[in-house]
Amino acid sequence: MEEKFLKAIKEIRKTDKKINFDQTVDLIINLKDFDIRRQAFNVFIELPYKIKDKKIAGFLEKNSNIIDSIKKEEFPRYKEKKDIKKLVQKYDFFIANTKLMPIVAASFGRVLGPSGKMPSPQLGIIQNEDDKFLNDAIKKINSSVRIIVKEPSIKVGIGKESLSDDNIAQNALAVYNKILETLPRNKDNIRNVKIKLTMGKPVLVEI
Repeated sequence: MEEKFLKAIKEIRKTDKKINFDQTVDLIINLKDFDIRRQAFNVFIELPYKIKDKKIAGFLEKNSNIIDSIKKEEFPRYKEKKDIKKLVQKYDFFIANTKLMPIVAASFGRVLGPSGKMPSPQLGIIQNEDDKFLNDAIKKINSSVRIIVKEPSIKVGIGKESLSDDNIAQNALAVYNKILETLPRNKDNIRNVKIKLTMGKPVLVEI
């Protein structure tokens, strides 16, 4: 399958018009015979190669030198929903100390949840605020993608144009395999697979 992804990646590069920014390579998996209303699909996938550094903040008990910190005593500052929205829009992801999670969920959950940025046991909840634990969490977040299926088509960024073809193909394979094993009927739930650049046309991947 990796060879098939490589072939499609080379094809999108051929049709690429030179754009003055580092385009994202998107993997599109169109589903069939999958009821999005009845079948939950919410997975984190760790990629072999990082796409980009995410802007991360932490709900922490003390200030950190590594990431922006929102301490418990600062939570009342975000009483209004509009203030929470501004905060959530400012960052790509949030980390939280496990001790603070109940109050984080109560205070920020109404916005963090729907935005897909709520810290979870799989990604973002930490037991310890020491630099090592924070750095480990940040490294994992920066190399992971989250997929929540809300329509019968999955679209996920798997790399930047500047990554090598091999690295993009390995990221594509990691995402494809995880989605395949999560779908109830595996390959029978997949209509087709495509790859595209931000500004380019999709290219079909043979499956």
